[in-house]
Order: sequence, then structure tokens, then C-alpha cells
Amino acid sequence: MRRLRGLLAAGVLAIAAVAASIAIAQALRTSATVEKISVRAQPITSFDNRDPARRRFGALEFRGGLELSSPNRAFGGISALRVAPDGAHFLAVTDNGSWLRGRITYEDGHPAGIADAEMAPILGADGKPLASRSWYDAESLAEDGDTRYVGIERVDQIVKFDYGRDGLLARGEPLALPPQFKNFTYNKSLECLVMVPKEMPLAGTLVVVTERSLDSQGNHRSFLLADGHAGEFSVVRSDDFDVSDCAVLPSADLLLLERRYSPARGVAMRIRRVPLSSLKPGALVDGPILVEADLGYQIDNMEGLAVHRADNGDLVLTLISDDNFSVIQRTLLLQFTLVGQ
Repeated sequence: MRRLRGLLAAGVLAIAAVAASIAIAQALRTSATVEKISVRAQPITSFDNRDPARRRFGALEFRGGLELSSPNRAFGGISALRVAPDGAHFLAVTDNGSWLRGRITYEDGHPAGIADAEMAPILGADGKPLASRSWYDAESLAEDGDTRYVGIERVDQIVKFDYGRDGLLARGEPLALPPQFKNFTYNKSLECLVMVPKEMPLAGTLVVVTERSLDSQGNHRSFLLADGHAGEFSVVRSDDFDVSDCAVLPSADLLLLERRYSPARGVAMRIRRVPLSSLKPGALVDGPILVEADLGYQIDNMEGLAVHRADNGDLVLTLISDDNFSVIQRTLLLQFTLVGQ
């Protein structure tokens, strides 16, 4: 009976979160402007709730974090994040079909706040918000020079933007995608999207790993998109974890951010590391787990992952959570050093 009540409660919360996201997206449909917003930040000084002095977690060392909130009703539902090489400026996308950009401020190397925050609806080729055609569930974000790519999950589309020229008011052009994209599991698809940088294996390839659209063996269906061609491979799925974002390391490895939720086991997150050289059509790939954490740690529904090199040479991972516009969830920004990199 307890398990049944937990399942029912989880279902009610999920429905409420979807309804809230839809309502906010509908409210933004007629606005095609950039709006400055204020973001409040509460410092998070320890990652382990049971041992505040602990700093090392698997291959990662905790640098600090922030719990974020805003009076702006469009803020929240952050699903993907990219941090600039300066470690400060960032760009994100949200469930309701919005851009969010701003600047992380620091004190003694620790995240201290968010400045210069702005939001705007993600626009289609006609200059109207994509939410106006119900393309509002933006879940992934890739960078290629001045170009940005956004994965929109509910319609299984990838949209390309000239962000360098037009910024938050860039108009999106949908990519021509392979026919395999037409049979993903509903609302379980485009969570990982990353462009492989130059001078790496697969340079210029857009890598896609689905959240929980599975192949016949129960593994994550994944794709290599380049020059109008698509190669399909699979990523091993284990312990009920779903993929929620990805990033590329300077070492030419793909990092996969994963999260798990069940009424019985609660919320958890982990990060895996997979060599780019192993990504080939027909391959089944896996890699070591760098960190895993449950609600004994400062986590929530972790959905965004970015990588940058700090001034002191540290390789920094920035994670952000999607609060689903729920009053019982939080928007967390967490930073870790990848030790030995």
C-alpha cells in the first residue's frame, strides 16, 4: 500500500509539473523579446549532507554550488547548460521553450551568484516562439562556434540557430533528420546533444544519446549525425539510470550525465565517461562511473552538464537541475573539479 501511495503521488506530481510547464509555455507564446530577470542564489557549501567536511566524491572534488530561484515565472525547468571558456557566461534552455543566459559570479573560486540574467522564448524560422506550435520541451543544447543546436523532445526535432549573429532572438531552422527519429519513445528522446570539437575523433559530428528510447537489448539508442548521414549505435543502460545530458572532455571523452527516479529508490544521479573513439555505427559502448550520488547528497533532478577549464588549470564540471516548476524541487547549480585532468 505504501508503494502504491508513492506511485500515485509521483504520478500526480508529474502531471502537475507538465501542466505548469504547458501553462507557462502558453503564456510566453506571444512574446518575442529578451527580458532581464533577477536570480537569487543561496550558497551550497557542502555536497554530502552527512559529512559537510568531505570534498572528494569518486573522481570529482566539490568546488561549491548554488540553490537558484527567481520571481520570474518563466524561470525553472532548466534542461541543458553550456558554460563559456571563461567559466562565467552560460547559456541554457528550459522545458517551457525558453533561453536563459547569464553570468556565474565567484568568490575565492566558489560559485557565489548569478548576474546579468536574461530570458527569451526560443524562436522558430517564422520569428514566432516555438512554443506557439507546441515545440516547447527543449531538453538538449549543443555548440559549434557561433551556431547552437537545440533538441526538442516531444516532437523529436533538432533546431539550428545562428546565435553568434542574433543571440537570443536567433530564428531556428529544423534539421533534416533520419527516419529512425520517428519511432522514439514519447518524451524519452533528445536529452544528450553535443558537437564534437575539431582535432578530436568524430570532429564535426553531432552526437545524440536518447534518454530512454531503447533498442531491442534495452540500451540507449544513439546517433552520429554528420554530412547528411546518420550512424546508429547504442549506449549500455544499467541500474535504471536514464541519460539526461552530455559534454565532451578535452581528452576526447564523452561524459554522460544520468539520473534515476523511482518511488522505492528515490532520486539519484551519476556521470559516466566513454571514449569518443568507441562511438561507431553498430557499436555498443560503456564506460566507467566517475561519481554516483543519491538524496544523501545535495542533488535534485540533475539534467544539465557543462565543462570548462578554470584559470588555475582545473577541469570544472558544472551541473544544473530541472525543478519541473514544482514547489518541492530545487534548481541547483553544482561545480566539481575532475581530479587529475
